[in-house]
Amino acid sequence: MEAYCLKCRERREMKDAKAITMKNGKPATEGTCPVCGTKMFKIGKA
Repeated sequence: MEAYCLKCRERREMKDAKAITMKNGKPATEGTCPVCGTKMFKIGKA
């Protein structure tokens, strides 16, 4: 899954991506940037 890294300011392939549910009940995907290790987040179904 590809997401935007806020630290690198680039779209990258997410590492260790896992599907989560936000507090409001909507689906999202959470993972880490393979280059800098920053947490990445993408709203929507995986």
